[in-house]
Amino acid sequence: MAGVIAASELSWIAPFAGLSVRQFGKLITALRREGADPVRRGRPWSLPLEDRVLLVAAYWRTNLTLRQLAPLFGVSKPAADRIIDHLGPALALQQRKRFRKDAVLIVDGTLVPTRDHAVAEQSKNYRYSTNHQVVIDADTRLVVAVGRPLPGNRNDCKAWELSGAKGAVGKTMVIADGGYRGTGLVIPHRREPGQAQLPDWKEEHNTSHRKVRARVEHAFARMKTWKILRDCRLKGDGVHHAMLGIARLHNLTPAG
Repeated sequence: MAGVIAASELSWIAPFAGLSVRQFGKLITALRREGADPVRRGRPWSLPLEDRVLLVAAYWRTNLTLRQLAPLFGVSKPAADRIIDHLGPALALQQRKRFRKDAVLIVDGTLVPTRDHAVAEQSKNYRYSTNHQVVIDADTRLVVAVGRPLPGNRNDCKAWELSGAKGAVGKTMVIADGGYRGTGLVIPHRREPGQAQLPDWKEEHNTSHRKVRARVEHAFARMKTWKILRDCRLKGDGVHHAMLGIARLHNLTPAG
């Protein structure tokens, strides 16, 4: 159909998927290999796989409503809804199960404002949000694990274990900020009661720790250029699928 967005027009790929044409092609090949485009009985999809993936990416990137987005791809609102429900989980990051012996990971939690109050709670940003524990590799800066979303009023100490992020990394060394006290992770040194200041060697350790841990903040900054992570309208597992899918796309970009 003329006048609509399609992956065949290569100039649309970078703005909506954040990938080069070559990276987008590799993603499509991987999705087909993973069974994301099976032969269906009955009515076929109204769009080819390439356009369906671009539609999902455009939804996550722009956070347009489906009523606004569907006409841009030449499909109905229900068709766009079905595409997102089907491909959102298929685009999810395949979380790493093994790590190098010398690997160092970084974890931090980020809040995603979420309109589904069944999975969210008011948090420190005064909005109904979900807490997502994200783990990156300190060396490659790639996302290696994302915990299941928890209500935004859960602190990071509890969310680290309850979300499944702790189980996903096993015994690999993980560093975190001071909010993870008592979890066994590597956190900054703290002053003891009555201690005016830390010894110089501890201050040096904390400085080094901050510089390394900042890499997870940089990852969050890039992931939150996807506007759905600023105000998610998806219900149920939709916010989890969006976070996992965006993590996968983030890992494919040169910046990742």
